[in-house]
Amino acid sequence: MQILRHFPSESNQPCALAIGNFDGVHLGHQALLKELKAVASAQSLQMAVMTFDPHPREFFSPEKAPARLASLREKLERFADAGVDVVYLCRFNQRFASLSGEAFINDILIKSLNAKTVLVGEDFSFGAGRRGGVVDIANAGLNLISLPQVNLSDEDVQSLGDSERVSSTRIRNALAAGRLDVAKNLLGRPYSISGKVIHGAQLGRKLGFPTANVHMRHERPALTGVYAVKLNGLNGVANLGVRPTIAGVPKLLLEVHLFDFDGDLYDKHVHVEFFHKIRDEMKFDGLDALKAQIAKDVQVARHFFK
Repeated sequence: MQILRHFPSESNQPCALAIGNFDGVHLGHQALLKELKAVASAQSLQMAVMTFDPHPREFFSPEKAPARLASLREKLERFADAGVDVVYLCRFNQRFASLSGEAFINDILIKSLNAKTVLVGEDFSFGAGRRGGVVDIANAGLNLISLPQVNLSDEDVQSLGDSERVSSTRIRNALAAGRLDVAKNLLGRPYSISGKVIHGAQLGRKLGFPTANVHMRHERPALTGVYAVKLNGLNGVANLGVRPTIAGVPKLLLEVHLFDFDGDLYDKHVHVEFFHKIRDEMKFDGLDALKAQIAKDVQVARHFFK
C-alpha cells in the first residue's frame, strides 16, 4: 500500500476514491471500504482512500476536539487490511480549509487524483465553510456513491439498550463509560491500541508484576483505567493512565502485565485489545497498597478470561 502525503499534479491512474476521517475504522467505515473494493474491482480502478491529519476538528478547535480512537498508524493498518492500494494523507491546515468546493472537485478529485467514482457518507461536506456537498460531486460528472449510515441490528440495539446508529462519537462515549461490549459491537472487534514496547523504570518488576510498556501515540485516549486485556493474543491486565501513586510521571503510560509469560517484547510492535474494565486509576498510600491492589486486579482479570 502506498502512502502519499501530497497530491500529484496529475494522475494517469484512474481510481475509485473513498473520503473520510475514518477514526476507529468502525462498522460504518468498514462498509464504505467494502463497497470501495467492490467498485474498484468491477471498474478496474485503483482502490484509493483520502483521509485527514490532523482531524479537522483538531484544527478548528483543538481544545474541544474529541479524543482519537486510533493513531494514524493504526488507521493505516486497517486500510492495508482492507486491501487499499493508495492512501492520500491530506494535511488539514489553513490552506486546505480555505479551498473552495469547486477547487476541491476540479483541482484535486478530477485533475490530481483522476477519481472516476467517489464514495462518501451521506452527510459528507467539504470546501471552505463546508459549503460543498454530495450533490456538487454528482453534478461535476463524477460517479457518486453516497452510503447511508450503518445501524446495528435490532437484536444488538435491544441487548445494548442503546440507539442504533454506528458512529465514532458513540464509541468514544462507550469507552469513557467502560462499556467495552458496546464499543466492540460498534467496531466489529475489541477496541485496541497498538504501539512499540519501550524500556520503563522497571517498577512493575520490583513489585512482582513485570510489565510491557507500550509507547502511546494517543495524546488524549478515549479510555483510562485498569483493564483485562490481550497483548498479541496473550491474557493480561493493563493500566492506562499517569500512575498517580508514583510521583513525577507526567506522561501517559500503557503498562501491560502478562500472565505466565517470560519473554522479551522490547522494541516489538504489539496490539493491546481491551475486553473488560476492572476499575478507574487510583492513588494509593504507598507501594505496598499498590502491590496489593495489583494482585487483586490480576485475579479479576484471570477470572474474566476463564
